[in-house]
Amino acid sequence: MKEFIYFSSKARTSGNFSDLMKAGRMDIVLNVIISALFVSHKMREDVHLHLIFNGPPNPPMHLELVSKDIEEGRISKKDMAGLIKRMLYKCDSKKKNEVFPGCLVEKKSFTGLTKELVEGGKRVLVLDGKGEQIRKIKDEEFRDCVFVIGDQDGLPKKEMKKFEKVSVGKETYFASQVFTILHNEMDVRNL
Repeated sequence: MKEFIYFSSKARTSGNFSDLMKAGRMDIVLNVIISALFVSHKMREDVHLHLIFNGPPNPPMHLELVSKDIEEGRISKKDMAGLIKRMLYKCDSKKKNEVFPGCLVEKKSFTGLTKELVEGGKRVLVLDGKGEQIRKIKDEEFRDCVFVIGDQDGLPKKEMKKFEKVSVGKETYFASQVFTILHNEMDVRNL
């Protein structure tokens, strides 16, 4: 299972939005979801995507999309914004809520999520231009990894210091492109 975290410092934490750009760049979030979950004409079956929204009015919010559990035909690329809205509306501050199979939402911070993942034996790798080149990482080192990609504002500085940094190259890419590059790297390695 390929596991990713996308951190958005401004994505709305309420489902009452219509303009994707004014909703804390929800348009970027949708591009990330598409790049993380889909390939041409189908959904990947091996992706666990965590979205951390830290924007107004009710941060933080943790949305989870587990591709193997999402019912075939349940979501399509054009329905992503509606799915995110429904998930945000269904958030319960006391427990994780499964809105649809494979689509879960809860009140949880980036720190809380990464702590839980590390305690579960995961290796957290933050994408950063100054990190170790991803191609230098050995196949076995990819096992039990969670890749963290930040939005255009990046991750909180105190969080950046906690984890290893890796890089996909010298260029600065859109977040959605980073997912494609990571998938390609793992696909080529048959991971």
